[in-house]
Amino acid sequence: MPNQQFPMESSTSQWQLITEKIAVPSPTASVRRPRLLALLDQSLRSCTSTILTGRAGSGKTSLAIDFAEQSERRIAWYKVDAPETQLRIFFEYLICSIQAKRPGFGSYSLCSLIEQSLETSQIPLLADVFLYELQLQPSHPLLIVIEDLHLVCDAEWLVPFFRRLLPLLPADVHVIITSRTMPPASFWRMRSKQTLAVIDEEMLLFSSEEAVTLFEHYGLTREQAEIAMEHSRGRAASLSDLAATLHFAEAAAQGETSLV
Repeated sequence: MPNQQFPMESSTSQWQLITEKIAVPSPTASVRRPRLLALLDQSLRSCTSTILTGRAGSGKTSLAIDFAEQSERRIAWYKVDAPETQLRIFFEYLICSIQAKRPGFGSYSLCSLIEQSLETSQIPLLADVFLYELQLQPSHPLLIVIEDLHLVCDAEWLVPFFRRLLPLLPADVHVIITSRTMPPASFWRMRSKQTLAVIDEEMLLFSSEEAVTLFEHYGLTREQAEIAMEHSRGRAASLSDLAATLHFAEAAAQGETSLV
């Protein structure tokens, strides 16, 4: 289905908001990983936010999708792209994503504020207004997922906004960020204060038993899983690709045998 687009107008330009970017992705076909889901659940209960960090193929998005599905919260999802280093574009997407779950969010003063040419020194004010509007309409608990934040990590507003926002999130809101790069150093101070949890690439690697479970899901053997672990070193995408390839190869071979 083609992306739906809606015009977003400002005093200086007009552009199209692609609604697919703020839609929750479909659940993955891979097996769930209770070990990591438990870590996310613990973070949800004890922290204001979680960062999933690792290179492409490490399983960040799949984990976020699976956790969102089981969280019993309303999900505001936003997949970031590189052009969104512009503050107005980034926040119009983020606001629209939250509005879909909390109608009226942004209408108090946030939408008008992002239309202004804000100085870096004013970004904490933007975060404060964002927080106020989250608290203005308390509703069903909300999980905000911001996917691929690394694509806008060079934006001057990013660190001052999230540094102010994340520690002060209301109890009924949790933010999950996925990023290929490690978060800025200032984020780590939040981790020391136990308001931020980080699941890094090493933690995202499949264990041997998780690999076996994945391969059994495809009707494959423990031995095949162990061999695949040696080749993939536990990377989620590599293991899944190997399992799918072996599964289809065996299915094709069985089909050829049945025709003989």
